[in-house]
Amino acid sequence: MKKTICILLLLCSASNFAQNEHIIEPKLENISWISGNWKGEAFGGVTEENWSEPSGDSMMANFKLIVDNKVAFYEIEIIREVENTLILQLKHFNNDLKGWETKDETIDFPLKEITPSKVVFEGVIFEKINENEMNIYVDIHDEKGNIETVKFNYKK
Repeated sequence: MKKTICILLLLCSASNFAQNEHIIEPKLENISWISGNWKGEAFGGVTEENWSEPSGDSMMANFKLIVDNKVAFYEIEIIREVENTLILQLKHFNNDLKGWETKDETIDFPLKEITPSKVVFEGVIFEKINENEMNIYVDIHDEKGNIETVKFNYKK
C-alpha cells in the first residue's frame, strides 16, 4: 500500500513538473515575438495590428478595422510590466477618434500564463504559429452577458 502511494505521488510530481516546465517568466523580452506589423481578417473586414518592441517596461500597439474601405474603429493597446507580472490594457475609438471608454477607463486583461509560444491573459490569448504568423483569441462579451471567442489570424 505504501509503495503504491509513493509511486502515485512520484507520478503526480513528475506530471506537475512536465506541465510547468514550459511556463516562463512574465517579462516583456519573453513575449517580444508579438512585435511587428500584422494583418488579417475579422468582423467582415481587414485588420491591422502593429506592436512595438519592448521598451520602457511596455509594448504598445495600434489596431485598425477596415470594412468597405472605411475605418470601423481603432484601438490603442499596451502590455506593461507591473509588480512582477504583465497586464494588457486597451482603449477603443470610433473612426473620428472619439473614445468608447471614459477618459480614465481602460479595459484590463491580467496575465494568467506565458509559455515560449503562448501568452494567456484573462480574455485574450496570443499564440505564436511561427515567426510570420500568430493567432489572437479575444473573448467578446455582448449586452446579454454571452461570450464569443473571436480568432484573429495574423501574418506579417
